[in-house]
Amino acid sequence: MKLEKILNNLNSFEKNSFLKIIDNLISNSPKNIKAIEKILSESNKDLKSVDNVNIVQVFNLLEEEFSDYIKCEFLKTSTQLDILIDIISREGCCIMRQDWFSRLYDKELTKLKAKLKAFNVAIETEKSEIEEERKRDYKIYRACLKTAYFNDESNNQDKKITSDEHSILLTLSNQLSLSQEEIKLINYIILPVRKLEIDNVINELKSIGVIFYSKKSNTIYVADEVVRILRKIRGKEVANKFFRRVLLLLREPQINMICRKHNIDRKLSIEMKINEIINEGISFTQVLSEDIYKEGVTLTERKKFLNDFCEKSLSLNSLKGSLIEEKIESLIQHFEGIEKDDKIGMSHDGYEKMLIQVGEAIPGINQLLKTKFELQDENVLKSSYLLDYNIKPRDILEIIPEKELEEFATSKEIKTRGDIILNILDAFKDSENLFLENYEHIGFRNLSVLKENGIVIKEADLGIKFEDLTKKILLELGFNVDETLRKKLNTSKDQIDILINLGNNDLIIVECKTIKESNYNKFSSVSRQLKSYDSIARKNDYKVIKSLLIAPEFSDDFIKECGLEYELNLSLITASSLIKILDGFRDSKLKIFPHNLLMRDVLIQEDRVIKAITK
Repeated sequence: MKLEKILNNLNSFEKNSFLKIIDNLISNSPKNIKAIEKILSESNKDLKSVDNVNIVQVFNLLEEEFSDYIKCEFLKTSTQLDILIDIISREGCCIMRQDWFSRLYDKELTKLKAKLKAFNVAIETEKSEIEEERKRDYKIYRACLKTAYFNDESNNQDKKITSDEHSILLTLSNQLSLSQEEIKLINYIILPVRKLEIDNVINELKSIGVIFYSKKSNTIYVADEVVRILRKIRGKEVANKFFRRVLLLLREPQINMICRKHNIDRKLSIEMKINEIINEGISFTQVLSEDIYKEGVTLTERKKFLNDFCEKSLSLNSLKGSLIEEKIESLIQHFEGIEKDDKIGMSHDGYEKMLIQVGEAIPGINQLLKTKFELQDENVLKSSYLLDYNIKPRDILEIIPEKELEEFATSKEIKTRGDIILNILDAFKDSENLFLENYEHIGFRNLSVLKENGIVIKEADLGIKFEDLTKKILLELGFNVDETLRKKLNTSKDQIDILINLGNNDLIIVECKTIKESNYNKFSSVSRQLKSYDSIARKNDYKVIKSLLIAPEFSDDFIKECGLEYELNLSLITASSLIKILDGFRDSKLKIFPHNLLMRDVLIQEDRVIKAITK
């Protein structure tokens, strides 16, 4: 669930711990302090009076400092922070009730103790499946960790691992190619594993700002933005679902090479091996740069494999960078972009329809989802529910066995040749709603993002599509978009984009602008256009009572110039604001949008409008 949505669901007391941490980070003059101060200046620098949208903006500017702060918390060896973060950063654990969290915590400790026992025996026994060279790696790390933890005793001090020692151990673990699970097992051979009281665990996690807790509903919330930071701290460069996507596309011999390197049983089924690789916390970069190649494969051959794999298997045209690390980083950024994007490749209605039909055709899918993502509710086949967990249509299809997926596609007359998952996703696209959900991207003329979200459109058609969608939004808001009068008033030289007829010869003129670069700033040209339209209207005995300019973004200078323009009564609306106003109108009881709400500001603030129509 997004941070903004969580903050909207909580009272001020439940947000307190998080806001205190943000305040402390700001007081230490972070890297982006100027941008933060600009946001806070409108609220007299009091974070508690800042709205939730701006709190999220401030948090995003503090991502680096927040990450460093959490890393420092790892030095407190008694917190079990590695175990707890591994639980709350899973895909299905961003919203959970206290009893479910307690159950997952107990289950994790039981599993850890069993693995510790087996791992310890395997290291010390001569006849074990672990190769001697790997045993040596484990013993080296264990000896260094033991020294770092116990060396304080000789100085009559509390046992702890200092920041410097932690940094050295981190370097050592990287050089030995240890997975996060291997590090965790060695850590808890040295440090005793003991069960903590669940109330204390929740309070600890809340006090360091990684979770929110609602006492009223006994519910724990972990924001998507925080999950991404926690994952990186634990060495997980991509979400499990993306790691799974890549592993599923590799050949089984390559999967076996990863298993051999990290002491995973190669006799397991391919699905179980993939699950183990993900659960072990093995580095995504290490898998693609080292683990899947036979000995003697050159760097040039590895780069070629990676380029071909991304182009043919992941349908990515090109990876940035010349070094293999740069190429993998480019792939990681690609997956990060997909994860951050609210778009799901189809409309929400299409997602709901897909879930209903998949649920009817594959009776075990509900339980499969619950198990795979560790979801606690009984019925999880609901699009709004799954999207709160950032689980998208493709994520659902990727966990369904191939045979069942083929049977489903055949039953719905969906072609099974080629990429069956993409074929099913295409079949459930609702193009009209999908275009609306990508309204802002169309305004920004962002073809690559549109393609990623399932929209194929020529660049030359983007301006007309943006205009058509704006028209559709205004019609849904209840405005009388008068095409007949628009065509009557238009000349070969002056072409009004959209004309709203309010009756009594009163008009609102709407101009739409798409932009490739950030911030629309061509005020003089748009001003001339609108004045010309106003002149045409007056010649035909009509009065333009309002002009609206809709674009994805406006520069500060443009907004300032607009505020000084008194002839046009011009207001600016960003594409994102207009779509949010439409969503707010849909939730309201109004049949027609009150146009006087668009008369007040130079730059229309959607939060004020939404508050007015939903009160």
